[in-house]
Amino acid sequence: METILLAQVMGGVYGLLAIILGAFGAHALKKKLTLEQLHSFETGVKYQMYHAILLVVLSYNLGFDQPLDKYIINSFVFGTLLFSFSIYGLCLSAANGKKLRFLGPVTPIGGLLLVVGWALLLYSFIAPMF
Repeated sequence: METILLAQVMGGVYGLLAIILGAFGAHALKKKLTLEQLHSFETGVKYQMYHAILLVVLSYNLGFDQPLDKYIINSFVFGTLLFSFSIYGLCLSAANGKKLRFLGPVTPIGGLLLVVGWALLLYSFIAPMF
């Protein structure tokens, strides 16, 4: 899939799912999750929405004529997937009494990919100055 299309489609999918999962968390999970789990779930939704918006904005603003642009988009797409969805899995599995512990290390890997994406984006802004 072309990188610009990947950014647009995944930005739209992540935005759509953030709204659905946010409403699901606020209503259906309110009585099922602890306050700490609910807060974690909300953090996943927020980061997902932030990066959904970012992907859509970048899809209209990056030139996509350099490999760096592809690395930036891939870092945000896969970082969001690993970060937010591992949090959802941890919260929902814990609420059902069968916490999927293997997801614990996935969350920081996703977070690291998000950091890499932001660092690469920053680099793309300042590199032309040198």
